[in-house]
Amino acid sequence: MLRIYDVILDTIVVLRPCFERIERKDPDLGRQMRRAASSMALNVSEGSYSRGRNRQVRYHSALGSARETLSCLEVAAAFGYLEAVDAETRNRFNTIVGTLMKLV
Repeated sequence: MLRIYDVILDTIVVLRPCFERIERKDPDLGRQMRRAASSMALNVSEGSYSRGRNRQVRYHSALGSARETLSCLEVAAAFGYLEAVDAETRNRFNTIVGTLMKLV
């Protein structure tokens, strides 16, 4: 399993309060963010045990889901559901996205 998988899971744990706050204000956005975050982890896991082009496709999907999760946070902040995305969270996503970019 890739080391980035643990970073993704840790990021989901850190974001748990954000999921809950967003879902109280905007259930649709909250569900979309949960799905994207889940997809990020699940696709990395699946890609780790895939071969050839399937592996690259899974990592590419995980990359899109990582970017979507961050976008959900940014939209929630724009709507006033949360504070602006902090530097630590952005760094986590930069690490995830950067790693996945190298894999695709």
